[in-house]
Amino acid sequence: MPRTNFQELLDAGVHFGHLKRKWNPNMAPYIFMEKSGIHIIDLNKTIVKIDEAAAAMRQIAKSGRKILFVATKKQAKEIVAEKVKAVGMPYITERWSGGMLTNFPTIRKAVKKMVTIDKMSKDKSFDNISKREKLQIARQRAKLEKNLGSIADLSRLPSALFVVDILKEYIAVAEAKKLGIPVFAIVDTNSNPLDVEYPIPANDDASKSISLITGVMCDAIAEGLEERKHEKDAEASSKPKKTETKKTGTRKTGARSKVK
Repeated sequence: MPRTNFQELLDAGVHFGHLKRKWNPNMAPYIFMEKSGIHIIDLNKTIVKIDEAAAAMRQIAKSGRKILFVATKKQAKEIVAEKVKAVGMPYITERWSGGMLTNFPTIRKAVKKMVTIDKMSKDKSFDNISKREKLQIARQRAKLEKNLGSIADLSRLPSALFVVDILKEYIAVAEAKKLGIPVFAIVDTNSNPLDVEYPIPANDDASKSISLITGVMCDAIAEGLEERKHEKDAEASSKPKKTETKKTGTRKTGARSKVK
């Protein structure tokens, strides 16, 4: 059964593409028609692609792996952050720092620095530094939190990326491609769907469109996590409980008779 229907997509404005003169020819298979100089996306094909992407995301989540969501455009930031937080996945809604994937160890060091500052603030380390130094450290901590706080729990490279607007997030897409990390993405008519493994032809500018599609992906992740939990619970309950048996031994006492 499809995860969303034609009317929902229509109401969210998912079908509105860009001006014809801005189109990418590789999007031709997903374009239904042109109206008033604007390309209209074929929502029947969008439904198929949404279902394909959601099924793949569910499996990734079920296996316990992470999907990194990337959406730094203004109309997508809050929407993505709110929905992705609910399923415990990492996300980037501020500036994408170059090398976030290809130079991941350096990014991890920055995250660890943030953790170190937190530890310092709790012990007596802060008592030995001046107010000016404290202020500088606090500002540094705030900057790290803003850019990297949402990926603090990402201890290893993500297994996949979900991107809103692959033209804006071209650096993230390029890094993922270099490392062989599959990319799920909302792809508008001005983008190249061949640049990602799971393109979802849709309006990547309208907040309703972004919200609907991101919501469907997060629902799929939630399902995968729930299935993983059930499997673990079933596995734990099927294991035979170890019963501790106390060994009771009988001490044999031999009667020694002393012959006088």
